[in-house]
Amino acid sequence: MVKMDRGRKVPEEQIIYADILYYGGLIGIIFMAITFAIYVSGTLPSLVKPEELTELWTHDTHYYLEETGLPTGWGWINYVTYGDVLNFVALAFLAMITIICYLAIIPVLLKKKDIIYTILAIAEVIILLLAASGLLQAGH
Repeated sequence: MVKMDRGRKVPEEQIIYADILYYGGLIGIIFMAITFAIYVSGTLPSLVKPEELTELWTHDTHYYLEETGLPTGWGWINYVTYGDVLNFVALAFLAMITIICYLAIIPVLLKKKDIIYTILAIAEVIILLLAASGLLQAGH
């Protein structure tokens, strides 16, 4: 355990998780700013011009997808050469940070023989990966 200023001890896995979350979030936000700058500068072609975006925001997702021709699910990956879709890469990175955090603490939990938290961390990774995969769908 790592000692804190007030004499409290913080478990190593919490420090690892927090550090990855902090720096990953920081990198992700910088990445989003860069991809957004690429989009609005017109460096790459875009499916939706920045000036048309506010009009599309007034409609529902179905309308947006029809107008842009973007597929649902992970199909957007085929369009990352477009500036507006490139933003999705940064967003996907931000969404993956939690999974990275859990993967990073599993070895620490195993070393501590903390079986319950190890199982929970592994289950969390599996659930998040399943959710992100699109294999589990509800609704539409």
